[in-house]
Amino acid sequence: MGAGSKTVNAHVLSATCHHKHVRPMACDEDSDLRRGIGELLSRWGGLQMAVKNKWGGHDSLEKSQELVHDLFHLLSQPNVITVDEIESFLHESLLLSFNTEMEDGSIEEVAEQLLILHGLHGSH
Repeated sequence: MGAGSKTVNAHVLSATCHHKHVRPMACDEDSDLRRGIGELLSRWGGLQMAVKNKWGGHDSLEKSQELVHDLFHLLSQPNVITVDEIESFLHESLLLSFNTEMEDGSIEEVAEQLLILHGLHGSH
């Protein structure tokens, strides 16, 4: 994902926070978590290869952005989440959205990093 998509996401989130009258600190925390997820996925070589080669079809970039949104939603839930649940979610998302399975250990690495991000930002 390029820098442009991060700007769009931040703008959309800002508008959402303003619209829902959420206190600014919560929006800042949400924005940081969303940005962290986006940056992590933008460095994930396997996902970026799937996007570049359009393994998910002509809308592969949009699907990767949806994955950021879906992960943000998952990690924003007040319930406890495990690394295994994140791994399963990533496996299923890649299979359904990009028709691919990654067996290079990167899903497990990304899941661990997402769990760290979740811990840093707490659950809302």
